[in-house]
Amino acid sequence: MTRLPCYHAIVQALKEIYRAETAQMAEARLEAFAASEWGKKYPTIAPLWRRQWEHVIPFLAYPQEVRQVIYTTNALESLHMRLRKIIKNRGHFPNDEAATKLLYLALRNITKEWTMPPRTWKVAMNQFAILFEERMMRSVA
Repeated sequence: MTRLPCYHAIVQALKEIYRAETAQMAEARLEAFAASEWGKKYPTIAPLWRRQWEHVIPFLAYPQEVRQVIYTTNALESLHMRLRKIIKNRGHFPNDEAATKLLYLALRNITKEWTMPPRTWKVAMNQFAILFEERMMRSVA
């Protein structure tokens, strides 16, 4: 994937939006982004966010620790990439069971490399226990 030279600066500016404490602050930051140098240089970004705004607002209702776990997708993207690569290299499968076995073995090998949970996982789990008490109790029982 080729990245724009200013990729990190744009990402940093957009982080201000989804790290806002409230939906009103996020909306104000989106407007500030649209009026900024980056918003003018890449005018399609702000309207894209506006079109998807009803999907962003529920995310802003969560505490910061929970949001960080939600938007930190690098580990998931890495896992998906590795599974796609394994399937692509294999080509075709004689049946579904063969594909399932291959994915199982790949997941077993991949998970051996996982040594540390996300830094904020314990704090996020506490927030999940508060926000979703019923679900957490059902899963423990």
